[in-house]
Amino acid sequence: MDYLAAATSAARAAGELLHSNFQQPLTVHAALAHDIKLEVDVLAQNLIGEMLLGRFPEHALYGEEGIVGDQESDYQWVVDPLDGTVNYFYGIPHFCVSIALRRQREIILGVIFDPMRDELWTTEKGQAALLNGKEIHVSARAALAEAVLSVGLSKTTATIEAGFPLLEKMVHRARKCRLLGSAALDMAYVACGRLDAYIEQGISLWDIAAGWILVENAGGKVELQPRRDAPNKFSIVASSGRLDLQI
Repeated sequence: MDYLAAATSAARAAGELLHSNFQQPLTVHAALAHDIKLEVDVLAQNLIGEMLLGRFPEHALYGEEGIVGDQESDYQWVVDPLDGTVNYFYGIPHFCVSIALRRQREIILGVIFDPMRDELWTTEKGQAALLNGKEIHVSARAALAEAVLSVGLSKTTATIEAGFPLLEKMVHRARKCRLLGSAALDMAYVACGRLDAYIEQGISLWDIAAGWILVENAGGKVELQPRRDAPNKFSIVASSGRLDLQI
């Protein structure tokens, strides 16, 4: 089965949907304190689900916009159909589609597609990480003073309060810190050396599943810890593995 080809086709189709609706009137399903839920998120996930489960009906889908199928299936697609929804809503062209596949709970492939820049990151277990078909690697920078980091502040009071001291610490130690608004793209940027690390205090599996295998296959390191105060949420440090972050 060519799972990677199927995931790539689904990511590109969802990306085309997002691109065609970008900066068009949008239907808001929910407006939260630090987040927005759009109809286009649901449409994109439905499209991905139809393409993947239509081809692999015995698989399950675990996505930000809901779950489909038997979640105990050996094969589970982990999907964020629009990572960077707030950016998308405000007309900021920094968002992506993220698709990973887990086999017996182990991630075996990842695809991240940025439709605005036509950048496609792909990888499979035991294979190289690729950007538009060319092999990529994490940054070779070893000094934190020369590094650029993304430090996310998440969406809850607890994770925001945990993120601020870390951001303040890193602002003084790194060359620059960024808050870009798309966890999956942060992971992709770590994988190809644009960022040296991505740190977040509260993130969901669908945000980082594809990026996780991408970073590791590009030579980097991912540290993931479940949050005790939030079910199905994690704290994450994804990096080149060459920096002494002292977190």
